[in-house]
Amino acid sequence: MALSDRPAERHQQVAGLFTDRVRGTRSWDVPSPVADWAARDVVRHLTEWFPGFLASGAGIELPRGPSVDENPVVAWQVHCDGVQAVLDDPETAHRELTNPHIGRLPLATAIDRFYTADVFMHTWDLSRATGQDDRLDPDLCAQLLSEMEQMEQIIRSSGQYGARVEVPDGADTQTKLLGFIGRDPFWSERSNR
Repeated sequence: MALSDRPAERHQQVAGLFTDRVRGTRSWDVPSPVADWAARDVVRHLTEWFPGFLASGAGIELPRGPSVDENPVVAWQVHCDGVQAVLDDPETAHRELTNPHIGRLPLATAIDRFYTADVFMHTWDLSRATGQDDRLDPDLCAQLLSEMEQMEQIIRSSGQYGARVEVPDGADTQTKLLGFIGRDPFWSERSNR
């Protein structure tokens, strides 16, 4: 299924896949491909950084569910539904997000570019950590890789991404994207021990 280029629909699709992986997780304490993170921490990251970003940049408070330590599935669902409600709100079309690092952007564009893209990439982390299907949409992988390569210096200096991991010549786009963001595309729980 091709992903939509409309922010509300794309979030629904991307977050829907992440939700499937959340629901399919049997152990929340298994290691993830992100150094020093367990599967639970992937959900924690997404549910903790974005509410502050949205509140400070657009004055929007997302609903809060239980903590990820209490119930990662419900914590994610409450958060995900809150983000979708913002994107589905007709008023969102008239709102902007302001941030000292990125300037002013239409709210839906900011959510799509920074948050939905983050959910997309972390879907691989959760999937790989928990032994679920870790294939990502190749077109969005290619789009993100192209956009991120153009601002590699800014991305690397942000501290949000690890050093590039070299991948074999002829690697597919997903493998290239994972290597670019500092993931070992061949990571497995066994290689982490």
